[in-house]
Amino acid sequence: MNQVGKGRDVGLNQIALFEGKVAGGNGEQVLSRDVYRLGQLFDFFRMLTFFFTTVGYYVCTMMTVLTVYIFLYGRVYLALSGLDYSISRQARFLGNTALDAALNAQFLVQIGIFTAVPMIMGFILELGLMKAVFSFITMQLQFCSVFFTFSLGTRTHYFGRTILHGGAKYRATGRGFVVRHIKFAENYRLYSRSHFVKALEVALLLIVYIAYGYTKGGSSSFILITISSWFLVMSWLFAPYIFNPSGFEWQKTVEDFDDWTNWLLYKGGVGVKGDNSWESWWDEEQAHIQTFRGRILETILSLRFLMFQYGIVYKLKITDHNTSLAVYGFSWIVLFVMVLLFKLFTATPRKSTALPTFVRFLQGVLAIGIIAGIALLIVLTSFTVADLFASALAFIATGWCVLCLAVTWKRVVKVLGLWDSVREIARMYDAGMGAIIFVPIVVFSWFPFVSTFQSRFLFNQAFSRGLEISLILAGNKANQQI
Repeated sequence: MNQVGKGRDVGLNQIALFEGKVAGGNGEQVLSRDVYRLGQLFDFFRMLTFFFTTVGYYVCTMMTVLTVYIFLYGRVYLALSGLDYSISRQARFLGNTALDAALNAQFLVQIGIFTAVPMIMGFILELGLMKAVFSFITMQLQFCSVFFTFSLGTRTHYFGRTILHGGAKYRATGRGFVVRHIKFAENYRLYSRSHFVKALEVALLLIVYIAYGYTKGGSSSFILITISSWFLVMSWLFAPYIFNPSGFEWQKTVEDFDDWTNWLLYKGGVGVKGDNSWESWWDEEQAHIQTFRGRILETILSLRFLMFQYGIVYKLKITDHNTSLAVYGFSWIVLFVMVLLFKLFTATPRKSTALPTFVRFLQGVLAIGIIAGIALLIVLTSFTVADLFASALAFIATGWCVLCLAVTWKRVVKVLGLWDSVREIARMYDAGMGAIIFVPIVVFSWFPFVSTFQSRFLFNQAFSRGLEISLILAGNKANQQI
């Protein structure tokens, strides 16, 4: 891939850093008065040109992603409240199918048919019908849709964060040799907050919607409505590893796992960089939250995660359709008990004032007691295994909300003496997110043909020219052996 205007080969990480830098700059332009003045003084056609070539492109990009969020949160609200079923049933009784059809027809826009038409027409005009079809199919086989979907998330994140907090900065894209394997931890550090967290949030919305939603067409309607959103989730989660040379090579995967665990468990300190320690990286990721306005906006945005617990808790069979607030309040008590248990299980003999043997014994007894308690709850009450997984989803979302609020109001949490606990919970969340992404990579790394296929589509032109890709990927090691 060539960076526009530079004419030099860059990898996905360099492209993401470059796009993040430009998106942040456009976010600062939105906050400035210069754009307002230019908009006032330009004539209509020059203003359209100015809009499309500068901030307008990023505004439209952000609106595209926000539309996905609004659509999914709206669907989840309809599912958890039962309105989707009520609307469909009432429409059938009254013979009014207009609203029902409107709710089930948006997949035509979501699937990308209309947005791809201008590109296809451009290919047809330039190349002819057959060559245009062939070029379009070739683009899909080269995962161009995955790349551009991933790029959409990059621009949206940095543009939106700059609007919320300001502080756009220069990001060095690097001048080194780019055809090399990028470690899993390095990709995670770069894309965790910009893509992975958002992708998992969308996945959580989709899971809740599929579990509790209702459509007249059944499973086929669910597939048509959610397929484009699932594609976005997969692109945001796995694009850095699909476009990573030797990303599915077993030996590289083993080395990446060791590097990932060392980085995750290494304690930070004075002078320790984020590349070497999770704690230092986590502190660096909070540096953009500086102003009181930014904290208020982050607080408002974080409260959306409470919707999951509030909606799911009333869908559990053990509640027996009880809609009182006491049920929701009891769920918070359960969450508080879970946090206390987490603190007890993560307490190590070094930090504990009690005897090490007693601490380990207590942890073992508690683990057995929790398993036995859940088993008895399932056997003796109407609580089911499905309720257990649903509760886990709800508490994960609420825990992330509490974590975001704690990071936003860091000073208050430190005064209360809870910052160490917040850090350990955040480490657990990052470990869980990393595991969700890493497990599929491990599975695909078991099959040698996956790595071969990846090298073939990444370096297709190089293969056609007869280059030795293995020597290029080996880098300096091959030269030293020669």
